[in-house]
Amino acid sequence: MKFKFIEEKIFDLLMILSTFAVFGFCASIIWTILKTGFGPLTWEMITSLPGGGFYLGKEGGILNAIAGSLMIVLSSAFLGLIISIPIVFYINVYRKRSSRLSYFTRLSFDVLFGIPSIVYGAFAFTIMIFFGLKTSLLGGIIVITLLIIPIFVRSMDEVAKSVSKDLLDATYSLGATRLESCKVVLRQIAPGIATATLLSVGRAIGDAAGVLFTAGFTDNIPTSLDQPAATLPLSVFFQLSSPIPEVRERAYAAALLLTIIVLLLSLTGRILTSRFSKNRIK
Repeated sequence: MKFKFIEEKIFDLLMILSTFAVFGFCASIIWTILKTGFGPLTWEMITSLPGGGFYLGKEGGILNAIAGSLMIVLSSAFLGLIISIPIVFYINVYRKRSSRLSYFTRLSFDVLFGIPSIVYGAFAFTIMIFFGLKTSLLGGIIVITLLIIPIFVRSMDEVAKSVSKDLLDATYSLGATRLESCKVVLRQIAPGIATATLLSVGRAIGDAAGVLFTAGFTDNIPTSLDQPAATLPLSVFFQLSSPIPEVRERAYAAALLLTIIVLLLSLTGRILTSRFSKNRIK
C-alpha cells in the first residue's frame, strides 16, 4: 500500500510539473512576441499597404498580408466544409460506422492529418504546373483546402460517432429518410462543426510552408484568383530574415497580430460551441 501511495504521488508531481512546463513555454512565447511586437504594432501598420521602402524600415504596413490570409482561409474553410460534411454523413448515416469502408476512410484521413503542410504545398504545386497555373490566390486556396479537409472530417466524425444509434433508429421508425435523418444528426454535431472550423482555421491561418509554393507573395491586395496573395506567416518569415532591426520588429508585430486573430477565433469557437450544445439531445 505504501509503494502505491508513493507511486501515485510521483505521478501527481510529474503531471503538475508537465502542466507548469507547458504553461511556462506558452507564456514565454506570448511574452516574447508581446514585448517585441507591441510597440511597432500601430493602426497605420494594420491599415496600410507596404510602401516603397517598407522592407528597409520605412513607411508602410501589412494590410496586403492580412487581406490575403483572410481571403485564403475563409474560402478554404467554406470549401472544406462543403466537401467534409457529406463524407461524415456517408460514413456515419449511409454506411455502418463499423463497416470496412468507414474504417479505411477514417484511416486514410488519419494519415492525411499527419502529413506535413510542406508536402501538401509540393503536391498542390505539382497540380498547378500540370494545369499551367502560376502562384496565385487560387493556388493558396487549393493547398489550404487540401490541408484542412482531414481536420474537418476527423473532428466532425468523432462527434458524429457519439450520436446515439437509437436516435437514428427513432428517426427511421417515424418514417424519416436518410436525408432527413442527416438533418437530425446535423443539429447534434453542430458543436463539432464549430470546433472543427476553429481547429482548421487556426492551422490554416498560421501555415507558411504550403502557401510559399502556391500563393506567392505580393505587396498588393489580389483582386482576382489568378493574382498572387501575401499571407501573415510569410510576412513574418520575410521580415524576420531581414538584417534591419526595424523590419525584424515589424515581424514580431505581425506575429502578435496573428496571435490575436487566433485568440479571437478560439473565443468565438467556444461561444459557438456553448450555444450549439444546447440543441444536443443528451
